[in-house]
Amino acid sequence: MNDHGAFVPGPRARLAPLGSGPLDGLTFVAKDLLDVAGYVTGGGNPDWARRQKPAATSAPAVDRLLRAGAALVGKTITDELAFSLEGENEHYGTPINPRAPDRLPGGSSSGSAVAVAAGLADLGLGTDTGGSVRVPASFCGLYGWRPSHGRVPLEGVVRFAPSYDTVGLLARDAARLRLAGQCLLGTPAVSPPNVRLLLAADAFALAEPEAAAILSDAARSLAVVEEVEIFAGRSADFLDAYATLQGLDIARELDDFLASNPTFGPTMKPRFDGVCSLDPAAGERWNAWRAETTVRLRQLLPPGTFLLLPTTPSVAPLRYLRDDAARRFYDASLTLGSIAGHAGLPAVSLPIATMHGCPLGLSIVAGSGEDEALLALAVKIA
Repeated sequence: MNDHGAFVPGPRARLAPLGSGPLDGLTFVAKDLLDVAGYVTGGGNPDWARRQKPAATSAPAVDRLLRAGAALVGKTITDELAFSLEGENEHYGTPINPRAPDRLPGGSSSGSAVAVAAGLADLGLGTDTGGSVRVPASFCGLYGWRPSHGRVPLEGVVRFAPSYDTVGLLARDAARLRLAGQCLLGTPAVSPPNVRLLLAADAFALAEPEAAAILSDAARSLAVVEEVEIFAGRSADFLDAYATLQGLDIARELDDFLASNPTFGPTMKPRFDGVCSLDPAAGERWNAWRAETTVRLRQLLPPGTFLLLPTTPSVAPLRYLRDDAARRFYDASLTLGSIAGHAGLPAVSLPIATMHGCPLGLSIVAGSGEDEALLALAVKIA
């Protein structure tokens, strides 16, 4: 069987279910940032992998799916230590996007997205810091969920930027996303809510015009109540705050490893060099900005109110994205992804449209802790 380059090289990681439950008969894969008992967590980088021992226990997110009846059928490729939205890996290869083989799969949960999109697993565990579940979901035509901060345990997961990190989930259909999501949350499902939908007009302005038009039409078909402005005319603040605060997190968490002079791919090394050169004093300003922005966004989204915006600025770029095209992609993608990240909000990307035959995702962001209602809404829309 063609594995589309989704899996970590070497013997395939496999674990039998640890119980019986709602996921009986389903399979899942886990991104190589999550511990799987008996296997090394390689982080997408050979130097990182060489420093690790096989995990004694699985991450709680892996364990919860196993106890709900699912079987693990592989560990999947990640961009190096999650620091990318593209899906490329210089050391282990770039997984092939089943929906657009000449285009990027999206990262950093690239292997999990590709395995699910190719039908090699029913569910995929990934991590999402700045869009690393949502972007590959959009590019590969999947449903992708980033939970509220604190709702799914991060133990047993490589720490990258802890104030933004989450464990997320990918699936080919909304019903399975919801079913597995409830297992990760450990709470019962709720009925689809009566909803009030807001359209983030200035977020759509960040998308390429054709993609914005397609997604705007899709959003309006869902009976949008009103348009709102998310960025208050300062979208650059969302990007600058994210780049600074994420970068300072990375520099703190990976300080020992980065000091060992590890080998990174040519597009990755400048990113890690960049976070090491950040001035910690810049964090004070942006942490204050983040606190104010969190209050504003959470007030905008009381229970039953949901925000619609593009998941990505367009369809997946062609492979080997570089230079100005890469900069434009990152500026828009990270700005869009940071809306949920700054305020710790849950988001689901829906495979609601296509453009030139390629998938295009629409994101729904909910209020903090409203994950059950958000997953129910995804099923209702699907």
